[in-house]
Amino acid sequence: MTITALPVVKNGCLMIRGKIVLTHVPSNLVLTPCTSGSAFLGARSDTPGSRHVFDLGTLVDRRFVCLFIPKIWWMIPRVGKSAREIPMETQMLLLEAEQDSVVDLHVQENEERLGENKLYILILPLLDEPFRASLQGTPSDKLQFCYESGDPQVETCQASKSIFVNSGENPFELIKESIQILSKHKGTFNHLENKKIPAHLDWFGWCTWDAFYTDVSPDGIKQGLQSFKDGGISPKFLIIDDGWQETKNEFTEAGKPFVEGVQFATRLSNITENGKFRNSNTNLKELIQDIKENYGLEYVYMWHALAGYWGGVLDSSEALKKYNPKLHYPIQSSGNLGNIRDIAMDSLEKYGVGVIDPEKIYDFYNDMHSYLADCGADGVKVDVQNALETLGAGYGGRITITRKYQHALDESIQRNFKGNNLICCMCHNSDSIFSSTRSATARASEDFMPNEPTYQTLHIASVSFNSLFLGEVFVPDWDMFHSDHVTAEFHGAARAVGGCPVYVSDKPGKHDFKILRKLVLPDGSILRAKHAGRPTRDCLFVDPVMDGKSLLKIWNLNKLTGVIGVFNCQGAGSWPMKQAPTSSQDSSPVLISGHVNPFDVEFLDEISGENWSGNSVLYAFMSATLHKVAKNSVTAVEVSLGVLECEVFTVSPIKVLNKNVEFAPIGLINMYNSGGAIEECHILRDSVTIKARGPGIFGVYSSVRPTHCKVDNMEEAFIYVPESGLLTLDLQSSSSSFKEIEIVY
Repeated sequence: MTITALPVVKNGCLMIRGKIVLTHVPSNLVLTPCTSGSAFLGARSDTPGSRHVFDLGTLVDRRFVCLFIPKIWWMIPRVGKSAREIPMETQMLLLEAEQDSVVDLHVQENEERLGENKLYILILPLLDEPFRASLQGTPSDKLQFCYESGDPQVETCQASKSIFVNSGENPFELIKESIQILSKHKGTFNHLENKKIPAHLDWFGWCTWDAFYTDVSPDGIKQGLQSFKDGGISPKFLIIDDGWQETKNEFTEAGKPFVEGVQFATRLSNITENGKFRNSNTNLKELIQDIKENYGLEYVYMWHALAGYWGGVLDSSEALKKYNPKLHYPIQSSGNLGNIRDIAMDSLEKYGVGVIDPEKIYDFYNDMHSYLADCGADGVKVDVQNALETLGAGYGGRITITRKYQHALDESIQRNFKGNNLICCMCHNSDSIFSSTRSATARASEDFMPNEPTYQTLHIASVSFNSLFLGEVFVPDWDMFHSDHVTAEFHGAARAVGGCPVYVSDKPGKHDFKILRKLVLPDGSILRAKHAGRPTRDCLFVDPVMDGKSLLKIWNLNKLTGVIGVFNCQGAGSWPMKQAPTSSQDSSPVLISGHVNPFDVEFLDEISGENWSGNSVLYAFMSATLHKVAKNSVTAVEVSLGVLECEVFTVSPIKVLNKNVEFAPIGLINMYNSGGAIEECHILRDSVTIKARGPGIFGVYSSVRPTHCKVDNMEEAFIYVPESGLLTLDLQSSSSSFKEIEIVY
């Protein structure tokens, strides 16, 4: 029997590479081949409608991880084994299956542990314009897809290419390949590799939100920038968040009790700055010029909502009437209402949203962005994006209005700002993801929430799992954090391995510069890893927040090294919509142990270069210990962490010189992502040359003591520890310019 990679429906089963994925597949399911190994699924209905729910089949006894939207704005992960555990509004489903092998039944133990004998199956609900699909399970383990337009007048009885199915042996390659296939086939969005990356991502930043919330002011901004400057680390990019715009709330009255939720009914009344930022002493243009000149800022971003403000725009505003705004009342989907209601959306349902005519939305963005650019702003953070999915009635549906707004936004960004300087936020629905042609940065999860102790572990788990999907379309932004916070080390280490921007929302004078110096070089640059940080393969199908036993490992690559962050996310929070397990045991925090192996880093061989022995070293940042791990070793480095503790390992492939000297660069060992400082490494017969960023303590592994070391052609003292092979030297400089290091044997 020939087993093909192409999904097929046979005897009432959906089969992929000979594996039964779904049983009891209904007769109205339609399968359309896409590539040699992938296919689209659709279904037919007897009656037309603007919303359908179709059965795909029964799913049981198959480990999975899915990403779903519990509340309208953000995705979170869920793991399980059957369809009943798959929530409404699921946007990605990754299944694990055993890979049969008739060639070699004696798989090495370490290959088995690393998942080399697995098959992964990806199921993605798509946009089938003007309809949007999402997955959900039933108590009887039926896997279904919901198919809706968001406009009662837009109906169909046929879902043709609504679900995409693909399979592969590497889950990360599978997701990347699938997004690339869909990008080409659909033509409505682009893979990240085909987008321009904003320059601010490689610089340390500050956001005003958690520092001031909507009370942000010019004086507060200057005070914050000065306190950073006084500490010796100045942000290079600034986000002036919510609180600068001219707005009006028609539903609040002075002297009347505050009604929770009414704040979201506030609407934009003009595209210019409000009285705090425009008065006899200053205006927005003068402020931006001042802070760039005096505090070394390179990029200033301004916040606004996709619809202008939370409640849209004021339809009675003379300044905005040329955009033809009309008051509309959002209609939430059954998926939104079936999960967790959101106070903002409940408020907007009651008070309405001032919606700009989609035919005028480009004019609105262009006018506002050209004004901001003239004031010296370099880009924008655009928030509250998913709200558009509730405003499709009368506009051709949720996909139609979203695409109008998204494409107008992209055009305006390209016209008014020098780079692709856009941060998308609250934009996790597939409407936005699969309509993203140019936007290259998107927030990866719910806010940092400094005053919510039970959110901290959820945040790190969410951003890493969400990056599996988002990281193929955007550079995931893991959000700001507070450097002076009980979880600062936890968050700082995560940002270091996340391949994401590094920025904080510290209040003026409330900084921990010890934490910041582990992330930021003196010139304000950061050591950003190459990709989106994602869970290691052995963490994909476990719950790092609530199973009480699993550590979360996040992997990434630098130019010449790998990096693994290990986090204990257990015991400090619970996932929304998931019941915490009951236990009679003592629930006090305990150590959780796990193992780290060099091959937890995917694609390590792609950056190892020539002369790689197959062996590696792991440098543990927190414990400052060095471990050598052999190529075929089934053992690994053990790590034990308490709740909200973490460790960061730099993984460096060992090179061999002259047949008897082993060498591996580690990088700046005073930085979380040590290996991010290494730009080049050249192995010669009896020496090694390294181009590195500094300053700081630079470490390498060397099996023997070298005769001497040079930095920029000047002999430099070094310390060598023969027991571990760790060699360190001090790259002394006040700048972060590249250093040429030579180590001679």
